[in-house]
Amino acid sequence: MRRQQLFFVLIPLFLLGGALTLFALFDVRIQPRKQSVFAFLRPQPAADQPLAETPQNPTSQVLSASVAPQEGFTVPLRFGTVGKQLVKTGAIDLEKFRSIYKGQTGEKLLTYLTEEKNDDITINAETAYFWVNTLWALGLTQRSDVLDKGVMGTTYKETRGNFASTAGWTLGKKDALALYSSTAIIPLTPEENSRVATLAETIFRPCCGNSTAFPDCNHGMAMLGLLELMVSQEFTDEDIYKAALAFNTFWFPQTYVDLAYYFETREKTTWPNVDPKRVLSAQFSSSTGYQTIKQQIGTIPGSVQQGGSCGT
Repeated sequence: MRRQQLFFVLIPLFLLGGALTLFALFDVRIQPRKQSVFAFLRPQPAADQPLAETPQNPTSQVLSASVAPQEGFTVPLRFGTVGKQLVKTGAIDLEKFRSIYKGQTGEKLLTYLTEEKNDDITINAETAYFWVNTLWALGLTQRSDVLDKGVMGTTYKETRGNFASTAGWTLGKKDALALYSSTAIIPLTPEENSRVATLAETIFRPCCGNSTAFPDCNHGMAMLGLLELMVSQEFTDEDIYKAALAFNTFWFPQTYVDLAYYFETREKTTWPNVDPKRVLSAQFSSSTGYQTIKQQIGTIPGSVQQGGSCGT
């Protein structure tokens, strides 16, 4: 009986020892699970600061650190030769862009128009203006069901040159109507075009009451370009909504700080835990939806009104 007990004790020890020996001999390492391909850059709290703010009375400054952090948001999105093609087709006048984007940051951003770029794209306060203009050029020029079969290409076909997204485009070498849905810069299948249109209908912007399916201003056209780029690279809907919210946040920073205040004080939900698709809906991100929320919350402590205008 004692021998049997000893046997059952020794066998597990023997197996454990053998396993450890194999790990040592063959340098076996357990690799950690890969993180999601979509990564947000979040600011780290200072050592002498609390890790979280209580939601009772959050200030604009506290909320801004979460909503629009200084580091911005980074999307593993390959711009490839899209920028070079926009210049080649006349959608972007490189000299006009050079007159706007100067200095070290400007020179770095301009490489997206002169080189093939396969690194990540970061949107923050410094790059937001560049990306709204560059993606605007893409959304305007890319051959698209949204532009051809949507409201701008049907109901307003004869007057589509009068919108802010067309008449307002002055940074190209060609007229906006000559560029309008003219070139397949990004090869999209019929199924991908349909997916872009479906997503576009669900994403709104605070400067007007229209969804991206009616891109009548610069932000709407820029968002269309972002959706086309991400759909072509097979991002999930979840990641596309996250990216869309990140870009909207830096195009309309105070709007989304206000919305974060609403979620924290009225729904007891911190900004990192909100549903991006819901925030981008007409209920919150359209001009009327946002104004309704704004009337409920009033002016939050420390807020400074700022946001994007519909023009270059």
